[in-house]
Amino acid sequence: MEHTAAANSPDRKAIVVGASSGIGRELAKLLALDGYTVGLAARREELLRALQAELAGRSLVKPMDVSRIPECMLRLEELIREMGGVDLVVMSAGTGSLNPDLDWERERVMIDVNVSGFAALTNVTMRHFFERGAGHLVGISSVAAWRGGREAPAYNASKAFMSNYLQGLRQWAGRAGIPIVVTDIKPGFVDTRMAQGDGKFWVASPEEAARQILRAIRKKRSHAYVTRRWRLVAWLLRLVPEAFYNKL
Repeated sequence: MEHTAAANSPDRKAIVVGASSGIGRELAKLLALDGYTVGLAARREELLRALQAELAGRSLVKPMDVSRIPECMLRLEELIREMGGVDLVVMSAGTGSLNPDLDWERERVMIDVNVSGFAALTNVTMRHFFERGAGHLVGISSVAAWRGGREAPAYNASKAFMSNYLQGLRQWAGRAGIPIVVTDIKPGFVDTRMAQGDGKFWVASPEEAARQILRAIRKKRSHAYVTRRWRLVAWLLRLVPEAFYNKL
C-alpha cells in the first residue's frame, strides 16, 4: 500500500528491509528526507505504518517475515514491482542475543534470519539489479564478524557469513561487468535491542549510525564501520593471537 505526502523526487527509490526499528527505521527516515521513495519492509506492520506516517515523501509498506524464506522472497519481488524497480536496497533486518548456554532455539533463529533470510533477500535484490543493469546493495553485518564469540556463537558466525556473502556478490557483479555497488556496514555497539556492550563512549545512537551509513551510501563505499572508531577495534581483532583472544 502507498502513502504520498510532500512532493518528492520520483527518480530515486530505496527499500529498507528491517525498517520497523533501530538503524533501519532511522535510515528510512533519512532516505525519505534525502528525496528517495522508500519501501518499508519488516515483520511488524503496525510499526511500519507508524513510521510511514512520519515520512516526508512517498512510501510503500510491505510486511514480511525474513525467517519465512519463500514467502519473504515473493514479498520483496512484489515490493520491487510495485515501486517500478529500485536503485538501493538496505538489508537491516537481523536478530541477535547472548546465548552462553547454547540454547538451540536461539541459535536456530539467528541462523534462520541472519543467514538464510539474508541470503534469500540479497539473491532477489541482486537478480533485480542484474536485470536493471545497476544498483546498490547495503548489508548491515557487524564488527563481531571478525572473530567467533563464546557469548553468542551463532550471532558472530552469522555476521561473518553476511560479510563473506557480500564480498562474493561484489566479486560476482564485477565479473559480470555490471555497476552494482555492494556495501558492507560493520557497526560496533549501537543503542538498540540487540546492543551487547556497555559504555557511552562505545555506544552510538541509531540516529548517528544511520547518518554515517547514509554517508557511506552516498560515497558508494565497499566497507564502512559505525562508528568510525571501530575500524581500530576491527584491526586489533584481526591481529590479536587466538590464545590471547580466548582469554578476553
